[in-house]
Amino acid sequence: MTNDAFAPADLASMPKVEFAFPGALRDQLVAAILNGAKTSTTGLLVDYEHEGEPLPEVGSRSVVIDSDDRPVAVIEVTGVRVVPLAQVDLAHAVDEGEGYTSVAEWRASHEGFWHSEETRAALEDPEFTVDDATLTVLQRFRLITDLRPVD
Repeated sequence: MTNDAFAPADLASMPKVEFAFPGALRDQLVAAILNGAKTSTTGLLVDYEHEGEPLPEVGSRSVVIDSDDRPVAVIEVTGVRVVPLAQVDLAHAVDEGEGYTSVAEWRASHEGFWHSEETRAALEDPEFTVDDATLTVLQRFRLITDLRPVD
């Protein structure tokens, strides 16, 4: 992988993708993408609907943004599934690259994020909660290009 596979105009035309909110969690997730540990992510269908965004499509490419709003990578979607929260499987949880060893551990962590003040504010719903029936968007991707400057 090189950092010159895409011309600036190509990068500018790609949608940006942000993992979590700026800060420690985003930094951890971006690092896991860049080192190859993170090849899946989970979103909530309600978040896509609230933002008026279409679901990701297989083959689409996005520019990963770090906590400082800098482009650091290009990823390509390799799979998308919409399933109830209760149907998230261990393989998906493990491939999130955050060290999960069980679906219960993965779910507890994600519920903490989804029930956070930041998420509730973003959804404009101070009482927002998830349950087994909440629809999740399970996305698989691959790292195409590391855009960080080469030392």
